[in-house]
Order: sequence, then C-alpha cells, then structure tokens
Amino acid sequence: MHCLLQIPKLNLEFATKTILSHIYLQTLVASVSGQPERVKGPDKRPNTETILDIGVCGWLIVMFSILLTVLTLPISIWLVIKIVKEYERAIIFRLGRIMRGGAKGPGLFFILPCTDSFINVDMRTITFDIPPQEVLTKDSVTVSVDGVVYYRVQNATLAVANITNADAATRLLAQTTLRNVLGTKNLAEILSDREEIAHSMQSSLDDATDDWGIKVERVEIKDVKLPLQLQRAMAAEAEATREARAKVIAAEGEMNASRALKEASMVIAESPSALQLRYLQTLNTIAAEKNSTIIFPLPIDMMQGFLKR
Repeated sequence: MHCLLQIPKLNLEFATKTILSHIYLQTLVASVSGQPERVKGPDKRPNTETILDIGVCGWLIVMFSILLTVLTLPISIWLVIKIVKEYERAIIFRLGRIMRGGAKGPGLFFILPCTDSFINVDMRTITFDIPPQEVLTKDSVTVSVDGVVYYRVQNATLAVANITNADAATRLLAQTTLRNVLGTKNLAEILSDREEIAHSMQSSLDDATDDWGIKVERVEIKDVKLPLQLQRAMAAEAEATREARAKVIAAEGEMNASRALKEASMVIAESPSALQLRYLQTLNTIAAEKNSTIIFPLPIDMMQGFLKR
C-alpha cells in the first residue's frame, strides 16, 4: 500500500522538477545572453531591438518568483502552463520586456506567474468594409466609393510592440488611401479601371503597414455611386449617342438602297421587256394580299402614243 501511494508522488515530483528546470533554463538563456534581441520583421526593424538585461534587482525578482512557484506547487502549475491555439501567437513580456525568441506557439509554453505577462495575437485573415467615401475626382466630379480589405498579422511581435491598435490603424489608413488614390483618377478611369485602382491601393497599404507586421492580401472596390443629376446627364448623353448612331445607320441603308435602284434601272433600260416582267410581278404581289383593289393592266406601248402627242 505504501508503494502504491509513493508512485504518484514520484511522478508529480518528476513533472514538477522538469517544468521548473525548463523555466530556469529559459530564464537563464533569455537573461544572460549578450546577443541583442532583434525581432524578425519583413524589412525595417527600427524599434524592435531589445536586450533582456534585467540586472540584479530583476534577477532577485525572478528567483523569488521561481521560489514562490515551487512553494505553492501543485497549485502554481496551473498558472505556469499556458496554451495557445493553432491560429494564435503569444508575445511574452518579462519584467516589461519582450522575451528572447519572439512569439510563442502554437501549443504549450511556460511563464512565471509574478514576472511574466503575455498577449495573444490572432494570425487569421481579417476583413473589414471601407465606409462610403465622398471623393472629388481629377475632373471635379463628386462620387461615393466603398470597398473591402483583407489583411492578416504577419509578425505578431511588430503588431504588439510598434503600434497600439493595428486593426484600427489599418482601417483608418485604408480610408485615407482610398481617398488619395481616387483623387488622382478621372471619372471614366474609376468606372473602367477598378482592378488597377484596387492593386494600387493594396501596394500602398502593404508598404505603409509593413512596420506594423501587417500583410494586406487583397483590396476590392465594391460600388461607385454617382449623384442623381450626373446619372440623368449621363443617361441623356448615352441616349443621344444611340439615336445619332441609329440615324447614321439608317442613312447608310438609304444610300445603299439608292445605289441598288440605280443599278436596277440601268438593267431595265437595256431590256424593255424587263419592265413588263417587273410590272407583272408587282401585280402578282398585290393579288397575293387578298385585297379588293381591281387593277386593269395596260401595255406601256399604248401610253407612249399619248406621250408623243
């Protein structure tokens, strides 16, 4: 019976020693290393170099935290062990400084209850709508344009250390960028070159949010709303253009018909019997319509005698 009770105790002591040794080694490596912590970012890293030099007072606080964790076992285990999900990363602060190694996760990691704090960062793609923006185009036309932006956190450390609220800043920057890009375009370009405008906005946003650890994946222009008076003017212009085109087509048809009649008259003039055949064909067409009109055909030669007199 004594042996059965001793086995769980040994397992608990072994797990406790393992966890504490891991915490101690993590603290030792992060504190004693003389290499500066350079946070991995896309290109620029102006404000992310930190040296975890906690000093003598910091070491005392860390040792006291480890001692307190040992004395309060096994209750303190639940405060030491933390878990982050697959789509999250944890930024650990020890005595107010980012720990060496950058973001932790996904999975299991350890912290000291009294000296460490952490922030979870969501790494999934986030979408938001750009509110309708009243924009004055290059040709002095006021339009209302809205859109949608897709972005994600590419570097969790930069998103926490370099900006207070990356989401709010990206939203405001998207509105400003939309106004700036559309202000350099004509109305015709806005209506026809939406893909080019979206690509230009994406490039501008991606460059501006690079220092924040944000990656802008896609930008789309949703709708372009014109003033009612401008819509009526554009509709009247389009209707006038269609009517002018229809008149031109009708005139071209009349010209082609007159040319065909001219050629037909020349053929008939060469053969007088062709006129008689055309006359009989016309009578056949009139008779096929089932009307009550009575026609008496007369030879054209009889009329020539009267015309000579």
